[in-house]
Amino acid sequence: MPLSHDAAPEVPDGEPALEPAGTEADLEAFERALPGRPASMGRREVSRGAGVSIRSARKFWHAMGFPVVHEGDTMFTEADLAALSSVAAMVREEGLPEDFAPAMTRAIARTMDRLAARQVQLVSEEIGRLRHGDAPDEAAAGDSAAAAARLTSLTDELEPLVVYVWRRQLTASIQRLLTVEDDSTRASIIGFADLVNFTSVVRRLTESDPARMVQRFEDLCTDVVTAHGGRVIKTVGDEVLFQTFEVAPAAAIALDLVEAMSEDDLLPSARVGMAHGPVVRRLGDVFGTTVNRASRLTAAAPPGGVFVDDALARLLEPLSGFSTLPTRPRALRGIGEVVPSRLVRVTGVRRSRDVTAHV
Repeated sequence: MPLSHDAAPEVPDGEPALEPAGTEADLEAFERALPGRPASMGRREVSRGAGVSIRSARKFWHAMGFPVVHEGDTMFTEADLAALSSVAAMVREEGLPEDFAPAMTRAIARTMDRLAARQVQLVSEEIGRLRHGDAPDEAAAGDSAAAAARLTSLTDELEPLVVYVWRRQLTASIQRLLTVEDDSTRASIIGFADLVNFTSVVRRLTESDPARMVQRFEDLCTDVVTAHGGRVIKTVGDEVLFQTFEVAPAAAIALDLVEAMSEDDLLPSARVGMAHGPVVRRLGDVFGTTVNRASRLTAAAPPGGVFVDDALARLLEPLSGFSTLPTRPRALRGIGEVVPSRLVRVTGVRRSRDVTAHV
């Protein structure tokens, strides 16, 4: 659904010239540049215009992640009306169940909420760096206004990129759907990577350093995982959850991750836990005992180390270039007693699994 950007603040190359002071007129300018028009309709008007009930309109609005709109509140724009009309037409013309539209909207909204927040942060940090160098505490209210103006000026360039990346990712997901077994029965390898003693490290840092550290960690993890054909499921601060279906790439991912962190001056050491087995997939996330086991193994792994469960260790046994060394038994919360194996990279003669790593 194309939006009008005729009223977008003009920002030349370099530092933004527009610095709104946060007045009502300034906010209206951004509303014209992004949603297309300032809010001018209440909930009854927008639901009537789209030909749906107020209840259906409210479900759509909540699915996008926005709060309750009360009678008399002027919260909706013509772009909201067009979007709601489009969703309603899709349900009617395609014969889809009514609950499908909110579910699809919710999936899009969650992704876009995080994307928008991340874009705002990236541009705000860049504006602050250009203006204040390495003195983030000098940031002022004008920086936020400049960041807002800069982001607004980039909207036309970013919008096609967002659609392009979505289409490429959708293509990859459909290819997986058509070429692999049913994920509900196919075993996969789940891994967690986290930064060791992150909380303690953060206490010694300046206010902006943790954000830089987490960003660097996420970037490195994403590069390593995707380079070996894996998929990053989600990132939560100092922890990354990834998935792959092939054993050798999984081993390479885990070892490359801990090595990459050890070689990075900004980051503390990392540790990885991996488990092999079935998982439950839901809306891009994964659940189940395999996921829990990988998480618990990560917490038990030593700094710079990789722990794998017994199922994965057996699959790794015939592979050259890797060795698994059984460690002492451990009681994992919610899992029970297990004997993790430490994964190491080897060259030349392969070690026997009879050797115990006293970790």
